[in-house]
Amino acid sequence: MSAAFLDPVVLEGRHVRLEPMGAGHATALAAAAADGELWKLWYTSVPKPEAIDEHVALMLKRRELRTFLPFVVTLRDSGEVVGQTTFCNVDHDHRRVEIGYTWYSQRVQRTAVNTECKWLLLRHAFEEWQCIAVEFRTNWFNQQSRAAIARLGAKQDGVLRSHMRMPDGSLRDTVVFSIIQPEWPAVKANLRYRLDQGDNGHG
Repeated sequence: MSAAFLDPVVLEGRHVRLEPMGAGHATALAAAAADGELWKLWYTSVPKPEAIDEHVALMLKRRELRTFLPFVVTLRDSGEVVGQTTFCNVDHDHRRVEIGYTWYSQRVQRTAVNTECKWLLLRHAFEEWQCIAVEFRTNWFNQQSRAAIARLGAKQDGVLRSHMRMPDGSLRDTVVFSIIQPEWPAVKANLRYRLDQGDNGHG
């Protein structure tokens, strides 16, 4: 292994830089979420501005427990924080991870930001950590997220019905997708092609 499993790392592409989340990122994350008032989307779990410190503290606690590896998403040209993403729901024994808790400021949605973030995270998981599978999970009603995951080349595994309770008390049906290790070369080629073609998030 060329990188220790779940150790914090900086991942950098042409458009974005993924930096390990720290307590000092709370203010910038709150500003990023304010672009589009993302916490108002009932089917997501974006923290409200007043809850951002608690959210970051929880992410860092989970990192200490080695069940999460949270990142802030920054733009390479400006260093501006435009969102977050994580490796989560980690299975150490079988080298499986989920990429989740991902959200972006409204102005960078449907741009190359998400595609490159996924490229960087998947490449690290499969090539550095030698993972056997990477999962993605989203709310049944989050059609935009489901379409974006499918465009990556992930296959739908199934639906976990009444999987979790949302902040408003509703029960969430969770759609589970995954990419397995033998599929990575084709997924990698597709993501690389999309980025080289100036992917705008629609393709």
